[in-house]
Amino acid sequence: MSAVMTRPGRLAAAGQWMQRHGSLIRGIQWVVVAVYAFLILVPAVMPLPDDTAHLWSNLTLAAQFVFWGIWWPFVLLSMVMLGRVWCGVLCPEGALAEFASKYGRGRAIPRWMRWGGWPFVAFGITTIYGQMVSVYQYPKAVLLVLGGSTFAAMIIGLLYGREKRVWCKYLCPVNGVFSLLARLAPFHYKVDEDAWRRSYKNGEHGHRVIPINCAPLVPLRNMKGAADCHMCGRCSGHRDAVALTWRAPSSEVVQLGDKQANPWDTALILYGLLGIAIGAFHWTASRWFIDLKMFFANWLVDHDITWPLDTNAPWFLFTHYPEQNDVFSWLDGTMVIGYILATALVYGTALLVLLMGATRMLGRFNTVRLHHLTQGLIPIAGAGVFLGLSATTLSLLRAEHVPLWWASDMRIAILAIANLWSAWLAWLVTRRYSERFVQRGLAMVWFAAALAVVDSAWWLMFWGWASK
Repeated sequence: MSAVMTRPGRLAAAGQWMQRHGSLIRGIQWVVVAVYAFLILVPAVMPLPDDTAHLWSNLTLAAQFVFWGIWWPFVLLSMVMLGRVWCGVLCPEGALAEFASKYGRGRAIPRWMRWGGWPFVAFGITTIYGQMVSVYQYPKAVLLVLGGSTFAAMIIGLLYGREKRVWCKYLCPVNGVFSLLARLAPFHYKVDEDAWRRSYKNGEHGHRVIPINCAPLVPLRNMKGAADCHMCGRCSGHRDAVALTWRAPSSEVVQLGDKQANPWDTALILYGLLGIAIGAFHWTASRWFIDLKMFFANWLVDHDITWPLDTNAPWFLFTHYPEQNDVFSWLDGTMVIGYILATALVYGTALLVLLMGATRMLGRFNTVRLHHLTQGLIPIAGAGVFLGLSATTLSLLRAEHVPLWWASDMRIAILAIANLWSAWLAWLVTRRYSERFVQRGLAMVWFAAALAVVDSAWWLMFWGWASK
């Protein structure tokens, strides 16, 4: 029997506790489902808050603060600190998808659903559409985007798999993001392959092996790292070979990054988290966006083309809340989409070119090395999305006259830590491909330039445009 299983430490014991108390975890999931349903359904049928409303006295504002001020920023943070515990223990969408799958048709998962590009495409579409309908501001948009995603998860569950989270595995808009961030977590469920093989003869604890249901469809025997594991604890102790274990936060990216490397992860990092997401956060603060919109509006008027200035788009296509003096014209909505896509193209391509330069410094150009090195940007990418979402947190607190003198220093500290973490990961990755200090140093110069490009985006948003 494996030493890690015969003398489990406190962390392994915590995993065993989760395995034994699966029913309690399922109960917690249903409590979260109830809270989630209340927060997306009730505000959607209530009047929008007026200027006298406060977080503590208005359910719509409170729900907005919970979703975008606390829930999503700290779900992202939890991926880095705890792995995908949110997915396995708390996520209402995953719980509902698995529940629906239990009573569904159990069809085989179709080939189109297994396409590797869905994490990037789903993230991009959801992010852009959320900006089109102002999902951070209005409860009907929240119901449409989050509620629509949950409804789709349940439909997929009813059609495919049996007690599985097929939606979570293939189509969830944030699955790819969570997978990337979980690679930085300081622990994971580790599989002892020798103990697994011994279990074919010895069984589990000396008895027949009892099958388990891995809802997120992870091949347990070959599971390495935390990217796909939902950390639900069901497999802890399975075949005396699976245990919750500490690890270096850099280990998965550095040691497994070449095996996990693929172009879709690279696209999600460069054109998704460091492109589309930046554009989505940028446009509301961007002076360039305003100048471009004025330029196109004047051009349309000069050429007697006025229909793009109409504000008759339905709320589920573009933001339309006249009572709040918040209405998108067709030009506004098109500009939002175009600005986000242009930002993604500029930032993503600039970063790709710089990383290609870094890759070339390590020897003959190799795409696996490029994809591996790109994973060094995961900390700064995750930190950027956290900062972008937390901007909503701070704006809501500012409206309540909460002192925010500390916000700028906090942002600088988060960016500094993320930059150092990314640089350290990249330095360790370069060692996988070269022992020569000069080669690695030159690669790091290109990588540092990539970090500077990312930092420029947040400087513009939080300091550059704000100071004008």
